Amino acid sequence: MPRSLYDKLVDANTVQKLDGEEQVLLYVDRTVLNEYTSPQAFTGLREAGRPVWRREASLAVVDHVNPTAARRVREIADSQAAAQVAYFERNARDFGIELFDIMDPRQGIEHVVATEIGFILPGMVVAAGDSHTTTYGALGTLGFGIGTSDIEHYLATQTVVYRRLQTMRVTVDGAISAGVSAKDIIMAFIRRTGADGAVGYAIEFAGAAIRALGVEGRMTICNMAVEAGARGAIVAPDDKVFAYLKHRPRAPIGALWEQAEAYWRTLKSDPDTAFDREIALDASAIAPLVTWGTSPDQAVAIENVVPDPTRESDPTRRAGMVRALEYMGLEPGTPMEAVQIGHAFIGSCTNARIEDLREAAGVLRGRHVAPGVRAIVVPGSSEVRRLVEAEGLDRVFLDAGFEWRQSGCSMCLAMNDDVVGPGERCASSTNRNFEGRQGMGARTHLMSPAMVAAAAVAGHLADIRKFEVGA
Repeated sequence: MPRSLYDKLVDANTVQKLDGEEQVLLYVDRTVLNEYTSPQAFTGLREAGRPVWRREASLAVVDHVNPTAARRVREIADSQAAAQVAYFERNARDFGIELFDIMDPRQGIEHVVATEIGFILPGMVVAAGDSHTTTYGALGTLGFGIGTSDIEHYLATQTVVYRRLQTMRVTVDGAISAGVSAKDIIMAFIRRTGADGAVGYAIEFAGAAIRALGVEGRMTICNMAVEAGARGAIVAPDDKVFAYLKHRPRAPIGALWEQAEAYWRTLKSDPDTAFDREIALDASAIAPLVTWGTSPDQAVAIENVVPDPTRESDPTRRAGMVRALEYMGLEPGTPMEAVQIGHAFIGSCTNARIEDLREAAGVLRGRHVAPGVRAIVVPGSSEVRRLVEAEGLDRVFLDAGFEWRQSGCSMCLAMNDDVVGPGERCASSTNRNFEGRQGMGARTHLMSPAMVAAAAVAGHLADIRKFEVGA
């Protein structure tokens, strides 16, 4: 029977079936740990007297609560955050796990760091204490988030109890229009399916438009698939993936690389595979999108207006729209380009890689942030920061009036000093626009990094297609 790539990866890592065909004990190849979701897991190991079974399969990265000020310092003003980092460092030391701490030149957001060093490779199963572990699917890897008790189980046994998902194939064909990015493609998918439209599914993204994207664009798509409820997202690896990985520090070399690549080329769904659900998108019909509400599926094309809840027939959705508009302080019928902003943030595990920052810099070259807008760029890793500075793009950001920061999660989730104030509005390249996500009472509009740059210059939400982009 033809099998999907998802099923092949699950089958290859199944240690034992636990409940018919649905629940299995799944071997997990790698994990990435952070200071925010791992403490209870390590406490459980300590109390049970258990060691970490395969230490080299885990990588610890400080990223959630660390300061991202322009000058990197070890000190953290918030005592609770400082205690989290101190305990994380102690756990890494006591259990023998490699740690990229605040001052490490390799520090960054876990999902950026793990891919850029070659720690994650095609064909792996990766489970970690962060929902955006789906990012790794861009490499032909099955990645998914797990809870604290599962982290403890993984560290002790290298396995997790896993329930198989249904399969969904999302085929995106057609040419990608000017000004449209991977962020717009995934936002279009989420808008179509709803925030719960992929619950219970693992998604395989396919089609000409997906193949046309670079690896980092595919990471954006797999990263945000979780915002539609998916617990797995994957793209079959190809030459672009192999070129991306070829000289990464942790990637195989020599004969081992040749063996690995030969295997990776087999990682694809069989012809005539029957997926449980099929969805088709036309990339040529997708415009630059922005969110208007408090869920990633509440988005419209930038040239459109704030929607009117009275036109929604479903009472539950209508009530959600009313609540979202009240929180966001928006009136139905308002042109999206008339919405003023006070903050612009480029960063997060979704959109803070080198390609993202190149695109944003192209918009900003020769322009300046509008009066009254605080604009911040937080690179996804220290390595991305070095690449940006080597290309001179940091000067583009600084000359335009952006703050050029150190790497970390930063304003994506407001767990450090980078916070949007109550009632303030932010154009953001992040993945979630939930109530309070960027700070208590903060109002978030999701969009691509280039669109954030355009909004920062305009002082309001703006259409990137109206900007001449520099090289």
